[in-house]
Amino acid sequence: MPSSKEHSLKNPVTKESIRSLVAGLASGRRADFLTDMMETVIKYGLDDASIGDLKLVSRSMREMRYAASVFRKYNTIRKVAVFGSARTKSDEADFQLAREFSRRIVEENFMIITGGGDGIMGAAQQGAGAEKSFGLNIRLPFEQSANQVILGDPKLINFNYFFARKLSFVKETSAFVLFPGGFGTLDEGFEVLTLLQTGKTSIVPIILMDRPNGFYWETWRRFMDNDILELGLISRSDFHLFTITHDVDRAVNEIKHFYKVFHSYRWVRDEMVIRINKKLTSAALENLNQQSDHLLISGHIVQRNALPEEADEREITHLPRLVLIPHKREFGMLRLLINAINDSQVIETPPDEIIRDQGNP
Repeated sequence: MPSSKEHSLKNPVTKESIRSLVAGLASGRRADFLTDMMETVIKYGLDDASIGDLKLVSRSMREMRYAASVFRKYNTIRKVAVFGSARTKSDEADFQLAREFSRRIVEENFMIITGGGDGIMGAAQQGAGAEKSFGLNIRLPFEQSANQVILGDPKLINFNYFFARKLSFVKETSAFVLFPGGFGTLDEGFEVLTLLQTGKTSIVPIILMDRPNGFYWETWRRFMDNDILELGLISRSDFHLFTITHDVDRAVNEIKHFYKVFHSYRWVRDEMVIRINKKLTSAALENLNQQSDHLLISGHIVQRNALPEEADEREITHLPRLVLIPHKREFGMLRLLINAINDSQVIETPPDEIIRDQGNP
């Protein structure tokens, strides 16, 4: 009798047979991705993957699927991730600042995401309240347990793997606010900065916040400026990717202003497609082109409708677009472009107005 593996090798599972299995679950591009995932699972079996590899892939996939299912109910609400030390005490100024910031930002219709622990994380969730909070808890042999605000809440998600937890933070977050912390805080901060610097995730506000007269982030900034930059290991434009502040008002306004006109962006091949909440005036578009000429490989910034490739994002297809072909380097300069878009004059028209290509009839 041939083994099951030998049978599979003689009768390989085809994409078509896998697609027939998912036909009742999804269609179109969703079916394509589900088919690819199932094909990969079968290849793990054919590869004689070790138990350790199978356990890692299986558990991480379960964690990511579950986290996505929890967040899906709130996908129309922007979220701010708050990082900081789990060891910060409730009577410390940073604790009180984190609580006040979170209280203020949820008043602006944002939700809060933290690591779910105590210290700065607990302070942020005290300020936001459980209803407006998510906790992405990591299982550790010490220190990390869920704080009392989020404990027992359905929006508390427990992770075994840091990488799956980090992916959820980055995927779901519209701004990051970091308070003073240890290795974990610095790790999260550098992770996000690296992803932004290399263009592997969309640009969002990163705010490094400290108590009045605190020196934590200024010390970090001097290291970045006097050592890392001086050695030529980063670019001056990378400093546009973050803001250091001691003021709650400035932190809240920085996040609000970032989404004043700008909505989001995606890449369609080499084109950067920026979704905006309102159409720019002709004069504002001309001014934007003049300011941004050095960012472009060719052509100019064009205002138009959604591209055909964006048809799968039906909830935002009505938004106007700015389309350009920028250099894919020094993403800090693209942060300045977003700032300029938010400072531009817009046309106050209904959001469902048909947007014609700029310059076309």
